Amino acid sequence: MRILVAGGAGYVGSALVPKLLERGYEVDVVDLLWFGNQLPSRVAVLARDVMDVDQAKLAGYDQVIFLAGLSSDPMADYSPSLNFVYNAAAPAYLAYCAKKAGVKRFIYASSCSVYGYAMNELCDEESPASSSYPYGIAKLQGESACMSLQDQGFSVISLRKGTICGHSPRMRFDLVVNTMFKTATVDGRIIVDNPSIWRPILAMQDAVAAYVRAVEASYEVSGVFNVASGNYTVGEIADCVKETLDERMGTDLRLEIRNVTDFRNYKVSCDKAIRSLSFKPQHDVAFIVGDLYAHRASYPDFSDPRYYNIQVFKSLDRIERRSLVGSGT
Repeated sequence: MRILVAGGAGYVGSALVPKLLERGYEVDVVDLLWFGNQLPSRVAVLARDVMDVDQAKLAGYDQVIFLAGLSSDPMADYSPSLNFVYNAAAPAYLAYCAKKAGVKRFIYASSCSVYGYAMNELCDEESPASSSYPYGIAKLQGESACMSLQDQGFSVISLRKGTICGHSPRMRFDLVVNTMFKTATVDGRIIVDNPSIWRPILAMQDAVAAYVRAVEASYEVSGVFNVASGNYTVGEIADCVKETLDERMGTDLRLEIRNVTDFRNYKVSCDKAIRSLSFKPQHDVAFIVGDLYAHRASYPDFSDPRYYNIQVFKSLDRIERRSLVGSGT
């Protein structure tokens, strides 16, 4: 099977692509390499904007996985216009070209951010998607456009992922567990903006497993699926980071509770993915922190801007940003 991963050199792709290769798939990547290239040398990488990938270039692929676009609320807030182009229009365009090219399945990297503020309800895929922030709105628009193309000959799977955390060859420290690990390691403290809000957390290993399950599902399967390792309050995440690192480092890390207002609050049910994709999450926050600690020698300089998507994004001038759509996130 031939698979094209759009944005495959990013945070998720750098962990997913090697796993797909292990399973015997032929994998190519299209990515503008904003954050470098940590992929195996045998992977063919096309350094190109995904909006420049047309029907002809997709001919011969069995599946396309869309990991590209602008990740995270800070990037979307910084440039709402580019957010809507790259998180809504770009996946719609690539899915359209893929279908025209005879690709059998399109897998879209959606986000649980689409749920916005859901009080204490457990959101399933039929729950209202009510984000009022640019990122969540655009991700839902991209998802809706891709899903509208699904038919008997073109399977579309949208994975609404929780906040992915954990180690990757292309590392990020702008995600909640990773950020707490960084501040604990560097400053001896863990900052908690709002301990009461809920977040679904997705360990990198479980994220990779979810994509593998999507790739290997029957082509009769299509739909939207929540995927997460578990639901946690941010205060609970901080306690877990502290307990895990205190035990491993012999420290007594300080918690700094700030009680900042946050209107993004949601937890999700993954029953549909468990039932239809055989997605079975195996990891929790303690595992994520332990894995980060085990790889701590891989992060010699936590201040490296490549670890923070918004810093790299801001470093590009406006003209450059308009031409750099396809980098993995």
